[in-house]
Amino acid sequence: MSDLLKRLTEARGVSGNEDEVRQLIIEEVTPLADEVHVDRMGSVIAYKKGTRSNKKVMLCAHMDEVGFIITRIDDNGMLKFATVGSIDPRILPSKRVRIGEKAIPGVLGIKAIHLQEPAERERAVKVDQMYIDIGAKNKEEAKKLVKLGDYAVFDSECLYFGDNKVKSKALDDRVGCLTLIEALKDRYPFDLYACFTVQEEVGLRGAKVAGYSIQPDMALVVEGTTCSDVPGVEPHKYSTRMGEGPAISIADLASYSNKKMVSLLIECAKNANIPYQIKESISGGNDAGEIQRAGEGAMTAVVSVPCRYIHSPSSVADLKDINNTIKLVQEFLKGCEAL
Repeated sequence: MSDLLKRLTEARGVSGNEDEVRQLIIEEVTPLADEVHVDRMGSVIAYKKGTRSNKKVMLCAHMDEVGFIITRIDDNGMLKFATVGSIDPRILPSKRVRIGEKAIPGVLGIKAIHLQEPAERERAVKVDQMYIDIGAKNKEEAKKLVKLGDYAVFDSECLYFGDNKVKSKALDDRVGCLTLIEALKDRYPFDLYACFTVQEEVGLRGAKVAGYSIQPDMALVVEGTTCSDVPGVEPHKYSTRMGEGPAISIADLASYSNKKMVSLLIECAKNANIPYQIKESISGGNDAGEIQRAGEGAMTAVVSVPCRYIHSPSSVADLKDINNTIKLVQEFLKGCEAL
C-alpha cells in the first residue's frame, strides 16, 4: 500500500490537468476491472460486473489536486499566477513548485520582509503580490521554459514519519483513490462503478457528469477531510481527530448523507471492530453534492480520512486511519446490497 500511496500522491494532477495521475490510475485499475473508460470530462470509470444483481453502486474519489496556473510572464522573468482550487495564501511563500509538462522547478516568492513597510507586515500577503521565480534573467529566457496557461503543482515528496504518519501533497484525495483501487480487488453481487473524478476542487464538475452518466442507485464518496486537532484549536471545534478512524459525515454544505447508508457504515465498523468517528463540522463539500442530485437522484454517503494541513504541500495523515478507511469501505460493500 505504501508504495502505491507514494506514487499516487507524487503524481501531478492539478484540476483541469490530471493527465499524469489519470494514467497511473488507469494502469492500476485495468487488471482489476471488467471495463475501464475515460469520460469526456476526463474522469476514469472502472466497471466491475456484479454476480447476481443489477443494482448499481458507485464509489467515488477525486483524482485532482489544488495548484496554480501561469497568467503572466514579467519582463524580469518572474511568473504571475492564479490559484486552482482553495489554497490559503499564507502558506505559499518560499514553497517549491513544478511547472508545465517539463516540470520546470520554481519557488514562490514575495517582497523580502526587510523591504516591507510596517503596515505590509501586519497584513497577510495576497496571491497577486506573489510570483514564481524560475531563475530566468528576463522574459525571453522564461518563455523558453514556460508559457501562459501552464499548470504548476507543489513540489513535495511523500514521506513516512513518526508514529505511522505520512506527509505529502494531494492526500486529498489520493487516499480516496487508493481506497477505490483496493475495493476493485473483490467482486460483489451488484455492478460496481469505481469513479476517479476530475475537477472536484473547482466545483465538483467531474462528479456531476459521472453521476448523470452512471445513474447509480447509491454512491459512497471517499475523501480526505480537514483535521484540526492541533494546538490553538479548542477541542469542541475539532472537525475530526487523527488516529481515531475514518470519519463518517452526517451532512456538509453540499449534501446530506442518506440515513440508511450512515447506519450501515456505523454497523459495519462496530461489527468489524474498526474505529470510526462522526465528522463534527458541516463545512465544505465534496462530490456527493452533485451525485446526489444527478438525474433521478441517488442515495449518497461520505467517509473520509482525517488530514492535517489540507491543501498544502505537507498534508499529514495517519496510516492506521487510511487502512481502516479501506477496511470500512470493503465491509460496507459486503452489506449494502440490501439497502
